[in-house]
Amino acid sequence: MNIRPEEISSILKNQIENYDKNIEASDIGTVIEVGDGIARVYGLKDAMVNELLEFPGGVQGMAQNLEEDNIGCVILGPYKHIKEGDPVKRTGRIVEVPVGEALIGRVVNATGQPIDGKGPIVTDKFRPVESIAPGVITRKGVHQPLQTGIKCIDALVPIGKGQRELIIGDRQTGKTAVAIDTIINQKGKDVICIYVAVGQKASTVANVVSKLEEYGAMEYSIIVAATASEPSPMLYIAPYAGAAIGEEFMFNGKDVLIVYDDLSKQAVAYRELSLLLKRPPGREAYPGDVFYLHSRLLERAAKLEDKLGGGSMTALPIIETQAGDISAYIPTNVISITDGQIFLEADLFNAGVRPAINAGVSVSRVGGSAQVKAMKKISGNLRLDLAQYNELKAFTQFGSDLDAATKATLDRGARVMEMLKQAQYSPMPVEDQVAIIYAVSKGYTDDIAVNKIGAFEAGLLNFMKSSSYKASVLDVIANTGKLEGADEEALVKAITEFKATFQA
Repeated sequence: MNIRPEEISSILKNQIENYDKNIEASDIGTVIEVGDGIARVYGLKDAMVNELLEFPGGVQGMAQNLEEDNIGCVILGPYKHIKEGDPVKRTGRIVEVPVGEALIGRVVNATGQPIDGKGPIVTDKFRPVESIAPGVITRKGVHQPLQTGIKCIDALVPIGKGQRELIIGDRQTGKTAVAIDTIINQKGKDVICIYVAVGQKASTVANVVSKLEEYGAMEYSIIVAATASEPSPMLYIAPYAGAAIGEEFMFNGKDVLIVYDDLSKQAVAYRELSLLLKRPPGREAYPGDVFYLHSRLLERAAKLEDKLGGGSMTALPIIETQAGDISAYIPTNVISITDGQIFLEADLFNAGVRPAINAGVSVSRVGGSAQVKAMKKISGNLRLDLAQYNELKAFTQFGSDLDAATKATLDRGARVMEMLKQAQYSPMPVEDQVAIIYAVSKGYTDDIAVNKIGAFEAGLLNFMKSSSYKASVLDVIANTGKLEGADEEALVKAITEFKATFQA
């Protein structure tokens, strides 16, 4: 094959003209140890905390321990193929997740990658999973109610937009059910809901997604799932990823509700990776900064000032107790961080009281500021009635001779308890709650059998919605949040009229 000199010279000229002078400088280290989702890396002296590192096969890791001669790194993905001596490359980016409207209606993992089979998430917005919470000056007092649709909560432990309300109780007492009902109740209220599943079975998460789809709640919801089969680093960052997704909406002036289900499992995951990173364990084998783990997460819930858009992020963290022990390490940590707690009791649950909320232990530190005026007006005596009922019930269960006043208190309390029962997946509008709570707390049901209270409630609401009382009472409460004067008189008249036709 003959090649002429001029052909060679033209090729050389072409290569010289098209020579790319850009040089890529990469900071590359070496794996010196790997196992259990943790890698020790040598040579990356300029790496930052929480920086993304790239391992062979495109797997990413997160720098955690920055020590003198090596970096402790948690691997966010499969790590079986990574071995000693493999190169590790710095990316210069802090761990971040995609955010924005494109995530609504989707199920993503802890790094924001879709796992619902509906294709990629198309967005050009990203936020770091960890960020500093809004300062005191940028916040506004919690003053708008976030209705859960659950009578016992909206009347006794109200939640406001921007609040952090802990849901606590033993396993299988209905903690997730309360959170899911609250999400379902946000339909049509312009609230973006984020459900973060930490350490649950994939089938449980799938059931939650199917229920939300069934009730039309996925139209405004995002699921962040770090299931039990995933490595502990994914369970550790999932709540932070959910908070980052919510912050994007909050800083754009929208209202967000975020559920962390549950933070007990995040604490266990954090303990696992901390011990693997050789961090010293402290009290009850948890690292000393496990309080900081949850406080820096929950402090990100806020109600922002109007000049910053007025957006809010309301957090409902869930904590699982062992045998009702709320004085254990993790429960006391989170109780001290949050603005109140809803305590679900196993004994009440087993006795058929659903939701099994113990009104004596449950509290909201925001209180009436997070209630509409009508609810605030009628729920004042409700907690007192329940407290007296529970106190007298304990004293009188062994005695038979009761005076009239004691018997009346017990009878009223029994009807209040029955009225507060509510089926799952059936949140109730606030105006309906006000009507039925008014009827029971004002004594209009004192002569109705306890087992007929549920039927009376359903009948009264149907009667009012199918008559002129809807416009004069229910619509007024829904639109103004008030119950006074002629409207209260109309409600009394409606209750009296219906009661006259009710077959007790």
